[in-house]
Amino acid sequence: MTKQDSPDLFGEHDPQGDLFGVAESVQKHWTPDPDKVRRRLERILAEARAAQTMPWDWSQQSLYKKIFPDMASLLPQEEAAQYCFQFEQEWERLKAA
Repeated sequence: MTKQDSPDLFGEHDPQGDLFGVAESVQKHWTPDPDKVRRRLERILAEARAAQTMPWDWSQQSLYKKIFPDMASLLPQEEAAQYCFQFEQEWERLKAA
């Protein structure tokens, strides 16, 4: 096998071409819908506010504790901080109940 017949690991020469058609050189960037994020955060907060004791099982508690701040971070910084503050207040209230 000569050097010309060997595969190029750096993609400079591809004798087979693109097997799946023309590849897009531009990757699409996903941007979340802030209104959908707010609705989801509000739904979680409403569920917590309506409860007298922790309304979620261990698995859901773990999930919400992780995703709530992550989702809030998709909003403007001040708004995210306010949502996280409200969530932590409800969380502590429910843990103490």
